[in-house]
Amino acid sequence: MLNPGRVSPKTEFPGTGEFVYTQADFEMISTLIHAHAGIVMPREKAMLIFSRFTKLLRAQGLRSFSDYVEMIRTNSAERKIAIEALTTNHTNFFRESHHFDHFEEQVRSTLIDELRSKQRVRMWSSASSSGEEAYSLAMMGTNSQLARQILDADIAILATDLAQHCIDAGIKGEYSSASLRDIPKPLAEMWTSNVGSNFLIDKRLRDIVRFRRLNLLDPWPIKQKFDVIFCRNVMIYFDDVTKETLLHRLTDHLAEGGYLYIGHSERVPSTLASRLVSVGQTTFRKVSA
Repeated sequence: MLNPGRVSPKTEFPGTGEFVYTQADFEMISTLIHAHAGIVMPREKAMLIFSRFTKLLRAQGLRSFSDYVEMIRTNSAERKIAIEALTTNHTNFFRESHHFDHFEEQVRSTLIDELRSKQRVRMWSSASSSGEEAYSLAMMGTNSQLARQILDADIAILATDLAQHCIDAGIKGEYSSASLRDIPKPLAEMWTSNVGSNFLIDKRLRDIVRFRRLNLLDPWPIKQKFDVIFCRNVMIYFDDVTKETLLHRLTDHLAEGGYLYIGHSERVPSTLASRLVSVGQTTFRKVSA
């Protein structure tokens, strides 16, 4: 069990108002969240849990966090809702642009050649949030001069996330006009269209991005290997053991010569030194065994 702090289990947290919320409740919640999603909730996140869970308690007609703890312990559907409430889904198109620059300069031409020779290309945005990362990759992967030829070939991008509302948003492919500024103008003109005050991703791109809900800690119903995997800014919520386990699993699902992109503050453990070689800023290539 995580040890968030030395506070009496009977001590109510300050400012809880109509809800009963104790240190014991926090410890139970943090342990459940860690066990089922790998997310570490240190003591300073206690009030974050409180603020995000009060809405869930109200929806269930509860006033005691201990009652809600028992609910999420035994009810897997409600537990998924609770985990989603604690995940942060901050993202934008072409976030950490150096990865997309590397993809354009070092990877794309090889993948296009493979498509032209009737080979399949598979990419995975493994923590896709509401789809901006996956669609950014799709825009970069479809060279504008060869777009129709590429999109008619055997190419697919898997986009997975823990939160169902993010999956639903990605499938819809509609985003606020403010997000348009993050997309290079030539790509925006080619792959987006206005819908009221929002914009919509072109159906040709939506057709090659396949959204699925997936908890990265669970068994993966994925047998194929990927030419490119993005797993960025999700491991910052995990402990070291969970990070290392996840990176080994991702590497197992990467084709030889394939590329792994991770977040700017994330690192690859030394246990993967014989399998992954650094080829850029938080960018790695899988080498032959």
